[in-house]
Amino acid sequence: MLNSGHFSDKKILLIDKEIKVKNDRTWCYWEEGEGFFESIVYRKWGQVSFLSNEFSSSFNISPYQYKMVRGIDFYNYCFKEIGKHGNVEIVYAVIDDWKFDKEVLILHLDKEEYRLTDRNTYIFNSIYKPNESDKSSIRLLQHFKGWIIETKEPVFDPEKATLMDFRVHQDHGTTFAYTLPFSSTSALVEYTLFTKETLATHLYDLELKNYLSSFHNIDEYDIKEKEYGVIPMTNEKFVFAGDAWNIGTAGGQTKASSGYTFQFIQKQSDLILDFLINKRSLNDVPLTPRRFLFYDKTLLYLLYHNKISGSKVFSDLFRKNKVQQVLKFLDNESSLVEELKIISSLPTWPFLKAALKQL
Repeated sequence: MLNSGHFSDKKILLIDKEIKVKNDRTWCYWEEGEGFFESIVYRKWGQVSFLSNEFSSSFNISPYQYKMVRGIDFYNYCFKEIGKHGNVEIVYAVIDDWKFDKEVLILHLDKEEYRLTDRNTYIFNSIYKPNESDKSSIRLLQHFKGWIIETKEPVFDPEKATLMDFRVHQDHGTTFAYTLPFSSTSALVEYTLFTKETLATHLYDLELKNYLSSFHNIDEYDIKEKEYGVIPMTNEKFVFAGDAWNIGTAGGQTKASSGYTFQFIQKQSDLILDFLINKRSLNDVPLTPRRFLFYDKTLLYLLYHNKISGSKVFSDLFRKNKVQQVLKFLDNESSLVEELKIISSLPTWPFLKAALKQL
């Protein structure tokens, strides 16, 4: 909104719970060409590996590149830009609750009540709260811990990222690791699971240590930074329009079958901006096509009920299809003909039964 130049006469209030001063997370995504955040891309790779006991290979993903943005670079960039605009006010507080009452927006921030009476206000909400009353929804968690490590000897190929490594044990459920090398001696190594519950804290560290030793032959290294996160993976029905416009995970922009979110948020933001600039109703902003929600729900059902292993699904995807088509499919940008080809490459009977359950 700020970069567009169309909102300099508008007052913008940004509420966040704390000042962002730490490199507490990374975002990874694939993209053609240069995107909105290209200036803060920390590393990017044109080659990726997929590894499993069923299938392993390396791929040139051109015209895509796999990109990584560090949290601290994102925060610094955004707040530097925001600081140039006097029409933006930032409030740091916990939003306990908010509601409309007779045309008045009532905000409870850190137990204090505030009222906004201008009904011309657009409210964008990114706070995700699971619908606890919906007992039928499937809810998995994508949870992960990562270390940025430094080794004394060169052990990594800085030109190649490991997208998924399913060779780790699957005792907890769908589990994989990935490695994003920054140089021959430095990399982010992440341990990721799609399961119903998170692990005890010490287990993530144990599994990372075992992975580095067993699959990278690395036993000596310094841990420079750590990150931990949990992303909801659910077939819950998300609503964009309401008293507020729901964005991000709260607006259904986390892909239920993979947890990828960053690029979906950028696409939704572009659409919202276009509609605001052209004074079109946000009620008409296109939502995620239903067929992609259907695909996601089908895979989520299979993983949740342990009908098939995630390793088997993703191994077949990458073994039987061009990597570019897989990435396009996971981006919700494929055509129906392309999707039918990809679906036909997956185990027919488990997916057919799961699909009928969703219907």
